[in-house]
Amino acid sequence: MSTTKKITVTALAAALGVSTLAACGGSSGDDSAGAGGSGKTVTLVSHDSFNASPAVLKQFTAETGYTVKVLKSGDAVEALNKEILTKGSPQGDVFFGVDNTTLSRALDNDLFTPYEAEGLERVPEAVRLDGGRHRVTPVDSGDICVNYDKKYFADRKLAPPQTFEDLAEPAYRNLLVVENAERSTPGLGFLLGTAAAYGDKGWQDYWKKLRANGVKVVDSWEIAYNQEFSGSAGGRAAKGDRPLVVSYASSPPVEVLYAEPRPKAAPTGVSTGTCFRQTEAAGLLRGARNEAGGKALLDFLISRKFQEDMPLNMFVNPVAEDAKLPPLFTEFGEVIAEPRTMAPERIAKNRDQWIQSWSSLVLK
Repeated sequence: MSTTKKITVTALAAALGVSTLAACGGSSGDDSAGAGGSGKTVTLVSHDSFNASPAVLKQFTAETGYTVKVLKSGDAVEALNKEILTKGSPQGDVFFGVDNTTLSRALDNDLFTPYEAEGLERVPEAVRLDGGRHRVTPVDSGDICVNYDKKYFADRKLAPPQTFEDLAEPAYRNLLVVENAERSTPGLGFLLGTAAAYGDKGWQDYWKKLRANGVKVVDSWEIAYNQEFSGSAGGRAAKGDRPLVVSYASSPPVEVLYAEPRPKAAPTGVSTGTCFRQTEAAGLLRGARNEAGGKALLDFLISRKFQEDMPLNMFVNPVAEDAKLPPLFTEFGEVIAEPRTMAPERIAKNRDQWIQSWSSLVLK
């Protein structure tokens, strides 16, 4: 596999709602799972970005007797839509990939059976999305931020933008590419970040400025990061000409991890004043055929072993307080001290209206 392909595939795990490597445990023995949960296979339904080390999945099997089967269902929004359409007769036992931007849709459709996972006391209350009702279990967090191509700005002796306000300045005209908020989780997160920064009405005026300043909108993170963005390996290969892209604070380590030879510094940076915190969760699907296996898998997803496996597989932050980050992740990733956030209730109240308004304003 080429370096570019490695970066393309692995970087997808940094963005919810895009394709990435398969992470399926092999199946053996009795795969049937009756209502009593006697089956040997537990099925995790996920967006395409789920990834885990085979050794970690094998450890889960060794500890519980269950083999994990991962069923990938497209990007985050698509995967959730499929579960809503099949609610009550789900495709699997556990759904991974609902987050604070889409949580209300899942809860309004009663997708999950409440379950308090073992080890949840190691997860801070601040990232428990469900107010103690345990319909979902937090698994990871990440910060959606603008990334920039260091070489582009150094060559032009131009300071890279650091805030939302900077992005609307004439110096950065025609430099930014963002994802469609209707289709992409990072795109929606960036929209919510601007709403958090400018308020219910002010964000629209801000997007008018971005549009006037030449912002480009594409359907997915993969297109934005790996085709349009000049700072990524994929973008350079595709001759991308946008040195600013909406991605993640954890994207720079990807450009280091798979580069040959490995650089001493990441070629991309993070505009730290543009970040919105995203928390991702999993839940036991109502009607799961293997409920016992599903509960065991939820316990495992917040175990220290799995939590420490995530950073270099999905390029997200663990939520368990005892999980340690790998040196490469801490050296080249960006810690966002004060990301913008928004209560799930406020997102639920405004999300659909904001997306509709954004589409009318930016896409038409």
